Amino acid sequence: MFSHMSVAQRVDLYMQLNSSNSHGQLEASPRVLLTDTDRRPYAARLAMVLSEAGCDVSAICSSFGHPLLKTRVIGKAFSYSSFHPLNALTRAIEATEPDIIVPCDDRGVRHLHELHARARQEQGNVSNKLAALIERSLGAPDSYSIVSARYELLRIAQEEGCRVPNTKLINTVDDLNACQVSQPFPWVLKADETWGGRGVRIAYTPEEAKKYFGDVSRPFRLRRAVKRMVVNRDPFWMQPWWEGRKPAVVVQAYVHGRPANCAVACWEGELLAGIGVEVVSADGLTGPASIVRVLNNPDMISYAERIARRLHLSGFFGLDFMIEDRTNQAYLIEMNPRCTPLCHLRLGKGRDMIGGLWARLSGQPIPDTQAITENDMIAYFPQAWNSKSEFLESSFQDIPQDQPELIEEFLRPWPDRSLLYRLTTQVQRVKDFAEVLASKSRPTAAHRDE
Repeated sequence: MFSHMSVAQRVDLYMQLNSSNSHGQLEASPRVLLTDTDRRPYAARLAMVLSEAGCDVSAICSSFGHPLLKTRVIGKAFSYSSFHPLNALTRAIEATEPDIIVPCDDRGVRHLHELHARARQEQGNVSNKLAALIERSLGAPDSYSIVSARYELLRIAQEEGCRVPNTKLINTVDDLNACQVSQPFPWVLKADETWGGRGVRIAYTPEEAKKYFGDVSRPFRLRRAVKRMVVNRDPFWMQPWWEGRKPAVVVQAYVHGRPANCAVACWEGELLAGIGVEVVSADGLTGPASIVRVLNNPDMISYAERIARRLHLSGFFGLDFMIEDRTNQAYLIEMNPRCTPLCHLRLGKGRDMIGGLWARLSGQPIPDTQAITENDMIAYFPQAWNSKSEFLESSFQDIPQDQPELIEEFLRPWPDRSLLYRLTTQVQRVKDFAEVLASKSRPTAAHRDE
């Protein structure tokens, strides 16, 4: 039975069911299916670089206004249904027969995990092939419940010898009160199933901790889901409301230091390539980075290697860190189980994630590519342009010069075309500014989500 097969046997089954020659090399260009529910700029950049590397790229994304649709490199595009995402994914997979699926956002990862569970339950040749493809793309199914759960991931990382801040799983206010015995303030509260800084709060007092716990732990409300659908034009928030999902919350010891992160590509638990960076400029107190500095921190890549091996992962993932000011040591604070803004950057030997993945898909040696820049400061486009950072001019600006339609799309993101969105954004900026003023006497809040 398929359920008793090892991961290696399932991958072998997938390879047999897809065209290959006697040496295990694909007869055509590797076929990649990108998934994105969130209009992320780096999804488009990833598609372009995968295509340049020799891959056949297709995508399933929102129907209108997605940057992926402006790249000129997408062979086939499919609409990602917010109400029936698993069925939409299945249709896209059947139509493209990809060699690997690359999710570009956290919801896409969740959908693939759910689709794998459904395929394992249904059995049959088609379902077995689908489950094997997802395992080939993401890694061992035993890892699926871990990579998206902050507490479990950090527990596993600590077992592997990774340095992590003291982290507690919080289910009730009593759990929160108990933390005060052993953990001094400030605290970082984080909710699962959140990204871009939305589910992160920094508490400096017990009163703030209780208030923030109430904010991030409550089930997703209808009013909030409707706001996201109308204002942000993002209907995918209706599903967590409908299911009444309540996110798990952790409390983390605050690390006084500088935010950093790394991104890696791996294959069946083996690290292929990776890049580590320190955050120079970011969107708000806990938001994603816009300008980064490439750094050589052996702990960051080593931790990624240990986690990839322990969980037998494939594809892309990122790790977020804090570099402690006093010791200059890296503390792992969370994982992003999908590609991040670093993944498409080709920075030479050992730092070419696209080249490493292409080599494994095609059965060829890893190509010897030149780094796209020798500048260790990199400005993400369009994020850095919006940040108006003082470091922008001295950074390498990762602008897709040969894609004018994509540049135009980036500079005028889809939600920004709504007057309602612009008004609510302005209100939020006023609130953020007030929060910055209030925090001037506090430590810099730098725990970030990429």
